[in-house]
Amino acid sequence: MTMRFGLVGTGPWAGIAHAPGLVACPDAELVGVWGRDPGKVADLAGRVGTRPYADVDTLFADVDAVAFAVPPTVQADLAIRAAQAGKHLLLDKPIALSAASADALESAVQDAGVASVVFFTDRFVDTSRAWFDQVRSTPGWRGAWFRWLSTLQAPDNPYGRSAWRQEKGALWDTGPHALSTLIEALGPVAAITATPGDGDLVTLVIRHESGATSTAVLSQFAPPAAASFDCTLWGEAGLVPMPKRPDGRIVEVYAAAATDLVTAADTGGPTRADVRLGATIVRLIGDAQAQIDRQQVPAG
Repeated sequence: MTMRFGLVGTGPWAGIAHAPGLVACPDAELVGVWGRDPGKVADLAGRVGTRPYADVDTLFADVDAVAFAVPPTVQADLAIRAAQAGKHLLLDKPIALSAASADALESAVQDAGVASVVFFTDRFVDTSRAWFDQVRSTPGWRGAWFRWLSTLQAPDNPYGRSAWRQEKGALWDTGPHALSTLIEALGPVAAITATPGDGDLVTLVIRHESGATSTAVLSQFAPPAAASFDCTLWGEAGLVPMPKRPDGRIVEVYAAAATDLVTAADTGGPTRADVRLGATIVRLIGDAQAQIDRQQVPAG
């Protein structure tokens, strides 16, 4: 089955991952692109050989599924409209910036009976999936640590001009990845505790229903010399680090997410990461944000 996709969004991530990923997916046909800037729409559509659309509802009418590469505040409302139009959804994370919006999107997907995938990257990388299979079949895990220090301020960072990332910081941008990965490895979260640091630095302590405890240390404005990524489980089997993320394979990884959506829509089966997980993670991050807000000391 080949599924007709529309793409909503024309920013750097759309050009790096979404559009070429859909073109590369053997189970997908990229029918067209829509965005708020007609010039960017025409440019991206021309680069990947598809049609530019001037109206989002016209795009929805021509496709079976919609992929989103827009800020989360924009994504939630448009995705609800797409679901209500009967379209399957390939969402980016976070799916929204409030629990209310995430819940509304989850309900819209459920009511419409459409399939959904949220692009939590690690769940679609083949080496990461093999690692998840390994750790879930191994007993005795006591905990894990997850550290992602990135440099949004670097001149060559393609996402440096993203207003929502600048405003919301690591908790909302890389935090969803951290929680998705730790939940897949150690199971659902029973409680989360958040402690703020300098700038957008945040430390999360996560108690899993399995009894394991994990931590996540996140910042998007780390000194360049400190930029790093690490996720390691520990327990009776010792230390088991997650394999290094492969460089230069994001198109292939996004194509795998699209295939997951096509399969779910065709069979009615589950996906590796659906809107229910996306909404759960928004609620957890919202809880963490509320804790951080209570700990902030007013200026003056």
